[in-house]
Amino acid sequence: MRTTRVTVAALAAVAALTLTACGGEPAKTDAVTQITGQSKAGTATVLDRPFDKPELVLTDTTGNPWSLREQTKGKPTLIYFGYTNCPDVCPLTMSNIAVAKKALPKADQDKLQVVFVTTDPERDTPDSLGAWLKAQDPSFTGLTGDFATIQAAARKLGIGIEAAKKEADGSVVSMHGAQVIAFSPKTDEGYLLYGEGSTVDDYTKDLPKIIKGENP
Repeated sequence: MRTTRVTVAALAAVAALTLTACGGEPAKTDAVTQITGQSKAGTATVLDRPFDKPELVLTDTTGNPWSLREQTKGKPTLIYFGYTNCPDVCPLTMSNIAVAKKALPKADQDKLQVVFVTTDPERDTPDSLGAWLKAQDPSFTGLTGDFATIQAAARKLGIGIEAAKKEADGSVVSMHGAQVIAFSPKTDEGYLLYGEGSTVDDYTKDLPKIIKGENP
């Protein structure tokens, strides 16, 4: 596990590392790689120790194998871990990114890769995940597969997730971190972190620079 060294400017980002309940209670994230923030620009925390892109191979919404490293190599990429039955944070986050993406020139829209990895693979099948993402943006990539594989990849990116569980009222809750990680097309490293409070305006302002692999 990396040594934690967080500046005052990054404290807001570290606070976002607690799991988003989506109807449940926060859980511990002891095994999650710690994030070290160097500076903050708007709502984006610039990481002074960028993350390597995980060797993650899952199943996309067409039912085919999809490699995160291979499919996004040299491309500006946003990755988010969530689930389609989430009542609030997940749809809002993806909607914010979708709206901001539409403000980009067409050429830049085509460059940007947005990857949504389910934290609830038992319910999020390729078909159901594909239908949900199509309503957000048909170009978004949805991935599902083995939960342990997904959890391990998320933890390498400083994102804690827990297996979905049934609550007393019968609802099923998937605990997950609400961060979006941006990967640079220049280095293929995750160098920016966005928290749950990031807005359409934040992404609209930052995406042109992310496309170029620059700091916002």
